[in-house]
Amino acid sequence: MKTTVFKIEGMNCDACANTIKTLVEKEPGVQMAAVSYSDRQARVLFDPKSIEEEHLVNAIQKPGFRVVGREELK
Repeated sequence: MKTTVFKIEGMNCDACANTIKTLVEKEPGVQMAAVSYSDRQARVLFDPKSIEEEHLVNAIQKPGFRVVGREELK
């Protein structure tokens, strides 16, 4: 399993964070997503053998948000 924190622009409220969480958690291989409006980030635990980070970026950006950075946690 791998955890990546995605920095996100375009969230205006907690509903935006919930939208991202729902979309990301629907992706195959994602075990958990924690999205914070106040921190402007999503922390995602996923199986890199099942899904690539770029697919997660696409899921986040699909409704109009923008991933502006990412960091892998050890």
